[in-house]
Amino acid sequence: MANEAMEDSTPIKGAILKSLMVFASSLLEDLGEMCQVDTSRDWKTVTGRVEHEGLSFLTITLADFGKSVEKSIDHGKLLPSFFGPSWGFKGGVPRFLGGFLELMFNRDTGTLLSVPDESALFAVRQFSLAFGKIGVDCSDERTTRAINKYIQCEQELRRSDRSFHDDSRLDFDRMARLLWTNVLGRVDRRVYLGDFRPKHGPGATADKLKGNLKFTNVTWTQRLEDEFPFVENGVASYSQYIEMIDSVKFLEPGAEIPVKVITVPKTLKTPRIIAVEPTHMQYMQQALLELIEEEIRKDNNSMNFLCYDSQIPNQEMARRGASDRSLATLDLSEASDRVSNEHVRQLLSHTPHLFRSVDACRSRKARVLDKVSGLDQTIRLAKFASMGSALCFPMEAFVFTTVVFLGIQKSLGYQLTQKDIKSFYGRVRVYGDDIIVPTNHASIVAEVLESYGFKVNRDKSFWTGMFRESCGKEYFNKTDVSISRVRSMPPVNNENVKELVSWSALRNQLAKFAFTRSVGFIDELISSMIPYPRVRENSPILGRIELSGIYDVHRHDRNTQRPLVRGVLVTANLPENSISGWHALLKHYLKRSVQPFADVEHLIRSGRPVRVDKKYRYASPY
Repeated sequence: MANEAMEDSTPIKGAILKSLMVFASSLLEDLGEMCQVDTSRDWKTVTGRVEHEGLSFLTITLADFGKSVEKSIDHGKLLPSFFGPSWGFKGGVPRFLGGFLELMFNRDTGTLLSVPDESALFAVRQFSLAFGKIGVDCSDERTTRAINKYIQCEQELRRSDRSFHDDSRLDFDRMARLLWTNVLGRVDRRVYLGDFRPKHGPGATADKLKGNLKFTNVTWTQRLEDEFPFVENGVASYSQYIEMIDSVKFLEPGAEIPVKVITVPKTLKTPRIIAVEPTHMQYMQQALLELIEEEIRKDNNSMNFLCYDSQIPNQEMARRGASDRSLATLDLSEASDRVSNEHVRQLLSHTPHLFRSVDACRSRKARVLDKVSGLDQTIRLAKFASMGSALCFPMEAFVFTTVVFLGIQKSLGYQLTQKDIKSFYGRVRVYGDDIIVPTNHASIVAEVLESYGFKVNRDKSFWTGMFRESCGKEYFNKTDVSISRVRSMPPVNNENVKELVSWSALRNQLAKFAFTRSVGFIDELISSMIPYPRVRENSPILGRIELSGIYDVHRHDRNTQRPLVRGVLVTANLPENSISGWHALLKHYLKRSVQPFADVEHLIRSGRPVRVDKKYRYASPY
């Protein structure tokens, strides 16, 4: 446990844990006051277990408790098997947070009350889940475990591929054509006509080119050359191509740069695994992504089932599902990593130009590194792509929706027609790994998803009770019970700019609930490090937003007489990577807007900010 908990081995870590504990105490008191519940025994439990278990109690154990409550809400009863042996029960209710839980469940039997207190559910979830998403590095053991799980997922995917044949492949093919013939057909035609423009993304690449330097890329694969000739996509003009032809590296399949599998902070429980693509692959993936997204917005089926311009449709459907129980919310684990390349090959089997293009810019190998165990292994990928590929999100959306409708078809007991498909507008939607389906088909849909190799997270999938969650919103019955989460460690000085911004955002979310103690703690914490004035929501100054709309005024602008407030402006420092000549011309040709670049220094600095900084300035308070 000591290796997986945060130890107070330095003054800074001790200060961080102390701040978290003071905030947790304030938050629990606010929630107790809201529900008229005595929380003194609950806080005694928290302090005792943090002293014994460290930070992992707040970020892991406590979060698991909250998830167990959600599961109980969906099942209609508090079952000890949901919680594990570390949580004691008194009658039918856990002792911890029992004052809140007794407002929702019968204290003797643990069954859900006919009219459960929605404020109590919010309170339990707000406290228990508040710390579960803090973006910190987890232990070396957990990182190694996540890497090994990534490799294991590949092995499971290969076994699943062997079952994707005959009837299952034919069923998938028929449903995919029923759903996506129009939208994928239009993308296929545009690819054939060359109606696309490549594009560099802002993120990291496996070959370590950043920002403007991506326009200097001289690496191409032979597979890309067959579909996207370098002379047409990688240079500003034929004259440039003639000048640099001898320096271009055309890689044969065996010599291609693999994607680089890395871990990034997610929670103390597990890191997030992403795959960093080579520059040239990401460049052409972005071209196809833009085509696909444009056509998705023009097609009725894709617009209604998987358009991901906004999360609001998913959130509204989750609200409706909680209110009338007509819709269920499903969640997939390891969603991106379980979409097989075989699924995508079948999906695109009737669009040959799109198929070849997607295949050409798909990385076939991954280099998996783990500094802790010394692992350095290159593996051939069975998955289509991990997070990091520009095509990962749209392809998984097409695949998931196809399998969802196979589940609905199985539940109904007959083959669906185009008319049947249209009848599910407003009742089926897919956004990444968040899936919404009619409640009466949810169980069968979950089974069919698993039969195609996907993993349904049944602890985060809801269809039997009155609780639903999707795309960051949670609802119980007709009430929004969405919570605010701590996303970073507390700041310890005024140099922790990201942490100051994160905790200011948390403060302003909690202020909407009039949580005076927790809001007051954050106000005091931030004010001890930087000026922290009252401002309105649109002010560029980092500040406190009051529900009354009141704001501070420190002086007035001499020319406009507008009020000004002194505080911190948060700035992003872009890395310096200048380009000129042909490379600058290529960047100009690939620009989407007819308007000039907004940043006059775009040829000198570009890419993702290397860090955020602060400046003390006078600016508008609104």
